[in-house]
Parts: sequence; structure tokens; C-alpha cells
Amino acid sequence: MDGFRVLGVAIRREPWVFTLSTLGSVLFGALTVADAWVLGWSTDHVLLPAFRTGETSAGLLWAVLALFVGVAILRAVGIVARRLGAGVMQYRMQAAYRREVTSQYLRLPMAWHQRHPTGQLLSNANADVEAAWAPIAPLPMAVGTVAMMAIAVAQMLLVDLTMAVVGLMVFPLVTVATLTYQHFSSPLFTRIQALRAELSEIAHESFDGAMVVKTLGREAEETERFAAKANELRDLGIRVGRIRAVFDPILEAIPSLGVLAVLGVGVYQIQHGNAGAGDVVTIAYLLTIVAFPIRSIGWLLGEFPRSVVGFRRVHRVLDEPVRTTYGDATLAATGTGARLEVDRLGFGYPGGAALLDELSFTVEPGQTVAIVGETAAGKSTLTTLLTRLVDPGTGRVLVDGTDVRDLAPGQLAGHAALVPQTAFLFDDTVRGNVTLGEDVSDEDVWAALRTAQADGFVAALPHGLDSRLGERGTTLSGGQRQRLSLARALVRHPRLLILDDATSAVDPEVEARILAAMRSTRADADAAGSTLVLIAYRKATIALADEVLFLADGRIADRGAHEDLLLRNPAYAHLVNAYETTAAEVVAGE
Repeated sequence: MDGFRVLGVAIRREPWVFTLSTLGSVLFGALTVADAWVLGWSTDHVLLPAFRTGETSAGLLWAVLALFVGVAILRAVGIVARRLGAGVMQYRMQAAYRREVTSQYLRLPMAWHQRHPTGQLLSNANADVEAAWAPIAPLPMAVGTVAMMAIAVAQMLLVDLTMAVVGLMVFPLVTVATLTYQHFSSPLFTRIQALRAELSEIAHESFDGAMVVKTLGREAEETERFAAKANELRDLGIRVGRIRAVFDPILEAIPSLGVLAVLGVGVYQIQHGNAGAGDVVTIAYLLTIVAFPIRSIGWLLGEFPRSVVGFRRVHRVLDEPVRTTYGDATLAATGTGARLEVDRLGFGYPGGAALLDELSFTVEPGQTVAIVGETAAGKSTLTTLLTRLVDPGTGRVLVDGTDVRDLAPGQLAGHAALVPQTAFLFDDTVRGNVTLGEDVSDEDVWAALRTAQADGFVAALPHGLDSRLGERGTTLSGGQRQRLSLARALVRHPRLLILDDATSAVDPEVEARILAAMRSTRADADAAGSTLVLIAYRKATIALADEVLFLADGRIADRGAHEDLLLRNPAYAHLVNAYETTAAEVVAGE
């Protein structure tokens, strides 16, 4: 029943395509049954009289030929309609569900993604979707052949009741065989789909961590880890194949046994004058016809275990509640920096202590603020809260006096930009990575690249803005990737720009030029320019801020100008001087 419910979803979404394919299948079935009538009529009116008299007429032969050819042509039309409709319906459903799963991924918060491995997400969008709609291929044939089977059974009952009852005893046997197959195969399909996700995850980790694997010489161990899952998946597939290898011959043999039983009863009926030879031929042929619907229904039912498992795995994603709510508030496109206010913000990861507690500060329009703190102080988490990648447990984040939770979808992204420490680049051109498909002129792209100090190396690439960067920008250095990631944010002229140690892979000299260019751009603008929040470690970066917020124990432990904090706060001075102190000690030790 679960399998039929899955198919019901597809039928409701593609009713016209399903109707077309089903009508084609019904036409095919009806004409296949008509073959039996033509065969029986030819036996009684052409073949047997020819044996008795030794002659026949050309008219009868032409009539038989015309009947068989006409039936064959119409049956071919039914086959085309059936297969075309089934293919269109199946691929439409797969495409639709892939789009829905991907859209759901984008709606779900980052916290959800952090709980689900990438391999599982890939499997949901690919293997599970394919499995869910695999039964659509035999569906129209099965539905149409049900009509064919009904017509065939009715005709069998009309020709000879006794032989028909004997032949129809195959149905309970087929039902028992099918239910037995599903009982043994369904748990295996459940595990197979889960293993596909686990295998995808291992492969994804191996590809992403190729440098770690190679530099530490872990190729053999990583290969063994992948091989263990691959072998388990192989063994389960073989077990399913063995079960299917037993099931399919049984399904094929049951109708044949029915035909033998009908022939035996038919001979007895002929000997006692209760039936004619044409009746036996008709019923035997009809039973072979009925065997085809039985097999097609078996194919359909055989796909159900895998389909139901895939459908459930996909709907675990689609049915996941999206708890991120939006309002209808909008932000004015003033061209000035945004006012950022953090009001008693509190946040903690599930199962852990509070990372941020009663955190409050304000950044005025056009101001540059650096946030400094020890590792794991919650700085990067704060950036995700400011850009609403996650929502706080308590407190508020306000932009221009509006709680970000009250903004309409897309409003915050249109006014704020986050540049993370880990720069992600797509397998696209430089232009594509900077614009991300937005309508931005090349002049604006070059201006953003100049501010990010990326115009020099981009101009040196073989095709300039049209140069492809490879997957994750593997053709570039870490610092170059960071600069392109920064240019991607700058080209959108955000009113609030948040840099999460976004220049950590850049040389200090280049970093100084980037920040100087950003300040120069803001100084030359008519308006106050972007409000800038820096997560910073380097002294040179911190010193450029108008104000520094020292984050400790989830709160603002101190705030003020960099030089003032160095003088009055030992913990802050120790933190920002730690790198230089350690370097000096190493030199002294040498």
C-alpha cells in the first residue's frame, strides 16, 4: 500500500501524461486480447476447415492477414503512447523532486546542514529520488495490462468456465510469491539506500581531503575505508539479486504451469464433446496473454521496496519544518552605511554551554569595528547571527532599528554581506564567481577587484575575467581565493560588510593595501560608506578600526581604541601580542 501511495503522488502531479500512457497501454492490452480472438476465429473458420477439405479461399486468407496486420499496427500505436508517457512522467517527477529537495536545502538553516553529512544530502537529491520514482516506468504498462487482464479473463469465462477457473488459479500463487519477495527484499533495500549515502559521504570526504590524505600517506587506509562500504553495498546488492533470481523464474513459471493445466483439462473437455479445439487454443493463448500482465505487475511490485525507502528518505528532507520565519519589513536603500545594533544576544549550540551571553553593542553607520577574542570565543558564530544564518536563542540583532527576523526574505542579503575566512569558489569564470549571475558590468567587477587587490593577478590570467578557476578555485592560491571572495561582496556595495578574518591567507602588505583601498573608497564616496565589522587577529588590521570590541566569556569584556586597550587591558595586550611574542622567543632561543 505504501508503494501505491507513492505512485498516487506521481499520478496526481502528472494526470494528463499518466492518462495518455495508460490509454496507450489499454489500447495495447485490448489489441493483444484481440489477437486471441483472431487466432481462435482463424482456427475454427480457416485452419480446421482447410484440414478437413484440403483447400481454402484466397478471400479467407486475406481476411486473416488483414485482421492480424490491423491488430499489430494499433498495438504498436499503443506501445509508443505507453512508453513515451511513462518516460516523460518518470523524468518529470525526478526533475521536480530534485528541484524541491535542492530548494529545501537552501531554505533550511545552517544548523540543520551541520547535523547532516554532505554524502547523505547528495544521496537524497540523486539516488533516493531515482529510487522513489523507479516504479513509474512499469506503471502505465501495469495499469493498462490490468484492463487487458480483465478483458482476457472475461473472454476466458465466456469461452469455457471450467478451463477458465483452472487457468485463473495462477493468481493466488503469484500473489503469494510477490508478498514473499517483498518480505525478504524490503529490509535489504532500506539498508542499500542508507549505504549509498554513507558511500557518497566517504567519497566526498576523500576528494575534499585529498591533500591531507596524500601528504600524510593515508591512501591505503582511505581506500580501505571506502572499500569496506563498497563491499558491503556489493554484498547486499548480490543478496537482493539472489532473491530476485529466485522470484523472477517462479513468476515466469506459474503462468506456464497454468497453461499446461488448461491444456490437460481442454483435452478432456474435447474428448467428452464439451469444448472445441478453437476454445482450447483461445483459452491457452489468453492465459499466456494473462501471464504478461502478471509479469508486468510483478515488475511494478518488485520496485516498490526500493521506491518506498527512497521516497521516505527524500520526504525526511522535504517534511523537515523550516523554522526560519520572516516578516514584511524592508530596509531603505540609502547608500549610507547601516546601523547595526546587537541587543542582549545569547546563543549556544545544542548540548553545549552558552557561547554568547547578554552580548550588546552598537556600530554606527560608516563605522569600522574590530571584534577580537581568543579561539572559540564565539566570533565566527557572531557573524552567522549578524547575517541570520542562524537565529539567536535570546536577544535581537537590529539593522537600521529593525529586527532582522522581521525583514522580508532577501532584504538582509540585499544590504549585508559576509566574507568568511574559508573562501569558496565555484567551478566557473572569474566573472561568474564575482557576480554569481547578477547583472553587473565589467567596470564594476574590475572596480571591486581593484579594491580587493585582485585585479593584478586576474589581468594576468590567460583569459582575464573569462578564465575558469576549476573546482573550488584550485588554480589559485589561498590568498587569491580570499581576495576574489572579498570582491564578490564588494561588487554588491553592501551597507553592512562583515569580514570574518577574510584576509588571513593574504600577505600583511597586501592586506594593508586592501584595507587602505576600502577606507579610501569610503572616504571618496558621497555618503558615509559601508559599516564594517572585522573579525581580526593581526595588529595591523585591528589598528585600522575606529573601535575594538574585546570578546571574552561570551560578553564584551572591554571596548575602545586599539592603543588604549593595549595599555589598560593585560588580557587583550597578551592576546594580540601573542604571535609577536612567540616569534621573538623563537628567535632568542636560536
